[in-house]
Amino acid sequence: MIYIVVLILLALIVAWFASNKTKRKGEGQVEEEAVAVPDDCCGAHEVCEADSLLSSSAEVNYYDDEELDRFRGTAPSAYSDDAIEEFRDILYTLKGIEVASWMKSIQLRQIELPEIIREEALLIVGERRNLV
Repeated sequence: MIYIVVLILLALIVAWFASNKTKRKGEGQVEEEAVAVPDDCCGAHEVCEADSLLSSSAEVNYYDDEELDRFRGTAPSAYSDDAIEEFRDILYTLKGIEVASWMKSIQLRQIELPEIIREEALLIVGERRNLV
């Protein structure tokens, strides 16, 4: 009977250690396991950079908006109403998941968005993050 109780306790201890997903190193510091990010990341995960507005790579992606390159060096407050509408047309033809990537592309191309378009794009990205 004592052997059975000892075996059950050992099994519970082994199961507890096996279920512990963090590795301890040093004095109480916890190192989280690395998580692979899938290529088709939807931005819904903490580790995904799909919704990040920071440009971590130098790769420029175009979204059928090559004509916006002519605005390189234009101040955000200096856009005409027609130019603002041009940015707005492109913004609202994008899928919600593409807006953050488009903003990164614009940033890498050294184009400053008109103030109102920047605010609208940030609202779209913020709403998308809150839905997830």
